[in-house]
Amino acid sequence: MDVPAGLVRSARLGRTMVLTLDHPPVNVLSRPVLELLLARFAEAEEDEEVRVIVLASAAEKAFAAGANIREMATMGPEQAREHGGLGQSVTRAIERLPLPVIAAVHGVAYGGGCEICLACDFLIASDDAQFGQPEINLGIMPGWGGTRRLPRRVGAARARRWILTGRPVSATEALEAGLVDRVVPRAELLPTSMALAEELASKPPLALAAAKYALLNAIDADVDAGLEYELDLWARLFGSEGQREGMNAFLNKRPTAPMTRSGWKTASAAFPWSREPSSSGSTGKRKREQESSRR
Repeated sequence: MDVPAGLVRSARLGRTMVLTLDHPPVNVLSRPVLELLLARFAEAEEDEEVRVIVLASAAEKAFAAGANIREMATMGPEQAREHGGLGQSVTRAIERLPLPVIAAVHGVAYGGGCEICLACDFLIASDDAQFGQPEINLGIMPGWGGTRRLPRRVGAARARRWILTGRPVSATEALEAGLVDRVVPRAELLPTSMALAEELASKPPLALAAAKYALLNAIDADVDAGLEYELDLWARLFGSEGQREGMNAFLNKRPTAPMTRSGWKTASAAFPWSREPSSSGSTGKRKREQESSRR
């Protein structure tokens, strides 16, 4: 498909490739934006003069406000799996690049925007930045690597609070949690990021790439299996009552209607908590109780 080149602007400044998200007003991560990001990463890797990538934003209020809810609202599980796979391919491409990637974040980085940040090697944030995984409010969960990468950045307890409540996190709190490396005034965001990029560019490139790969393997050697597990659960949520109501409420700017667990067993039949290992445990217990009663 034809992808508008302006959605992700590319400029080489010395040894650094600056990729700027430019999809007004808040850099919604639509399919064309994701596809162009993949193309820009490939271009940077092919350019032998590029040593570091800085990912920035041209939007006044956002680094990236997340995936395109209007695109996703009517998806079923198979469409969601394909779309989620595209999002995961972007975050995985960042990790697989043999180049350090720095996210220069101002404004909101929610949902998929936060997940892109999580895949980057360094996060520099302005003091007005906000991070969050608010997918729970839409009846879904993070699907581009958030459940995999957020715990390894901030620890399981914080990741659980942030993902299950969907609440936003300030730059200060993100710094204290270890999500971001440095918080600076907005005017200093790009200069600070470029200074770090220049420091990294001064290192031997082969050693830098090898160290990046070794660190990722040490932190999460089974990353691809973890992402596949997340994607499976994420896709299965599409078409559920919570997903339909959550996304429709968001698009119509109204509160989400209260929901019950009516029809829970049927709705959750394909999810891990209702699969064979759990049911076999119950069956085994009943069998032991029956044998005991016959003694």
